[in-house]
Amino acid sequence: MSNWPKEWFTEAFQNEGTAFSLKIKEKLHEEKSQYQTLEIYDTETFGKLMVLDGCYMVTTRDNFLYHEMMTHPALFTHKHPEKVVVVGGGDCGTLKEVLKHPSVKEAWQVEIDERVTRLSEKYFPELCDSNDDPRANFFFGDGIKWIADATPNSIDIIIVDSTDPVGPAEGLFAVDFYRNCFTALREGGILVQQSESPLLHTSTIIKGVHGDMKEAGFSHVHTMPFPQPIYPTGWWSATMAGKNKPLKYFREEDADQRPFVTKYYNKGIHHAALATPEFMRVELNVED
Repeated sequence: MSNWPKEWFTEAFQNEGTAFSLKIKEKLHEEKSQYQTLEIYDTETFGKLMVLDGCYMVTTRDNFLYHEMMTHPALFTHKHPEKVVVVGGGDCGTLKEVLKHPSVKEAWQVEIDERVTRLSEKYFPELCDSNDDPRANFFFGDGIKWIADATPNSIDIIIVDSTDPVGPAEGLFAVDFYRNCFTALREGGILVQQSESPLLHTSTIIKGVHGDMKEAGFSHVHTMPFPQPIYPTGWWSATMAGKNKPLKYFREEDADQRPFVTKYYNKGIHHAALATPEFMRVELNVED
């Protein structure tokens, strides 16, 4: 994949002309599941690394940035989230953050590839230490169909913790899927979609996500940028969509007095995530 020495693993983003490398101590595992090739490495500075089909997915060192920003802003924006569904998220880190919220009575992880979860349990046990929580439920299969079959008005928050919009995940970035999410959500419900890099994808993927979500019925859509070193450009995003509910509502006191530990998220970060960089405001036609 690159001309780097063999002790480095490099993910090259050919279309964007960029790459990211980590120095490897050893390869711990490799297998080909029904859906993809999975590799686990031990790195020199980022701990364990999971790679799916040659793409970085998660590391020990920086996963908290992604998992916290995919969950806590939405859960503290919702007035009282009780049922949360994670589509994808096989490493279980997003599920773990969801289950930190006392109001959550039922959480589902709907992941197409069970091997991602089983390898995470072995190599990233810190992400899976809530898997035995009695509120946690697991379904290994097609998340698109699962949402389509969900009872209308039955879910408070849907978090789409997916890979890039290619292959099995392509259908998760589609107006039909968002429409089914809208139907499954209760009034005031929130959809969260990982939405790629603001620097590389605002005019393509993020703008398309906004348009598709609005076409599906969501009246309020907002993209939150956040740092993520191992992903293209080191800057990533999550896009929230509210079902007939403004997204600037924020249970600030609850977030400030949260009964659990975070490493990145706090009330200041939440407020900052509601601010949109100027180039994104222009491209997405964001109004105050």
